Amino acid sequence: MTGEAISRVIPGQRLLKFQAPEILFGEDALVEAANAAQRLGAQRPMLVSDAGLVDAGWFAELLVHLSRAGLSAQIWCGVTPNPKDHEIHEGYRAYAHHGCDVLIALGGGSVIDAAKGIAILAANGGNILEYEGIDKARNSIPPLVVIPTTSGSGADVSQFCIVTDTARKTKITILGRSLVPDTTIIDPRLLVTMPDWLNAATGLEAMANGIEAFVSLGHNPLTDHHALRAVSLVARNLIHTLEEPKFLPGRALMAQASLEAGLSFTNAILGAAQAMSHPVGGLLDAPYGVIAGVVLPHVIRFNAETDPRPYVAIASCLGLPECMGRPSEAAAAVAAFVERLARQVGLPSGLQALGVREEDIPGLASFAVKAPSMMTNPRSADEREMQTLFRTAL
Repeated sequence: MTGEAISRVIPGQRLLKFQAPEILFGEDALVEAANAAQRLGAQRPMLVSDAGLVDAGWFAELLVHLSRAGLSAQIWCGVTPNPKDHEIHEGYRAYAHHGCDVLIALGGGSVIDAAKGIAILAANGGNILEYEGIDKARNSIPPLVVIPTTSGSGADVSQFCIVTDTARKTKITILGRSLVPDTTIIDPRLLVTMPDWLNAATGLEAMANGIEAFVSLGHNPLTDHHALRAVSLVARNLIHTLEEPKFLPGRALMAQASLEAGLSFTNAILGAAQAMSHPVGGLLDAPYGVIAGVVLPHVIRFNAETDPRPYVAIASCLGLPECMGRPSEAAAAVAAFVERLARQVGLPSGLQALGVREEDIPGLASFAVKAPSMMTNPRSADEREMQTLFRTAL
């Protein structure tokens, strides 16, 4: 690693803060969910999940563990990918009607975000869209236990909640310290039932989250290590898990990649790839990881035009020889690496293949430029520049 890269991890004078939930990690960790809920005072827990997890069998296993602990959970499985505002309200009505006291989320980022949204309404009331932005939910949410079944979103450790605004056809970001779950339980066994497309999408999401967190203006010495570890782990293990889906050691490493990416970005925040991905996801109801994987190389090149130096360390952790050359060469190599990996796992080459049209770009750029994550992107952008970036990714 070059001196320029090392200089980023020498602590300065500012006070650093790092937030994380209690983390239980390992094969067969699912059994700990009941214990975690009990420690948080659960008497009438609400289990949030989706139909796919019911079919996969993990849902039934979790209910057995809860039953053995003397807990009878209220079940709500009304969440769909990219959770919608009306779904959050439906879930909250079920939570309130049954007098629930603890939330347990079993699923991917969409399920976890839905549980967070329900928790916000349980503590604060109102309409979920009112909480868009930073620290708008003033009251502490009910206890939250999350069990991720994908390896990429990082929602299980993050202070983010992403909800689709169905009227405006975009995604909103709710950000607040109270949204960090109390306990996250990571059991690599749960990843083996992911379909290949979801494994690929969430893996690219972890890669994007790690890269964006490392170059973020909000990065610090406590987040840098986790960001680089996430990038390295995805690069070395994602293809393997697609080739051997039942290989648990590989799944454990991808679960660790997701965890490390989540720990980094929830504290460092993200950048333009997230800002661009959310309005596209809201417009097309498309997975975040797929969109982020498409736009990330273009964002890397855009950011590197003003300062390519942070990408030297990323190139180094990816084992790219360009890390020994000029920073601009290292940044270009990182962008090319992400493009190759995205193609290898079956992602399209541009946003147009996902359904984005030229006439959509002004609206997408208008939403993206206002996203909270643009505050920490290493290069600022106005609406015109954001439109150009969308066209480049088209």
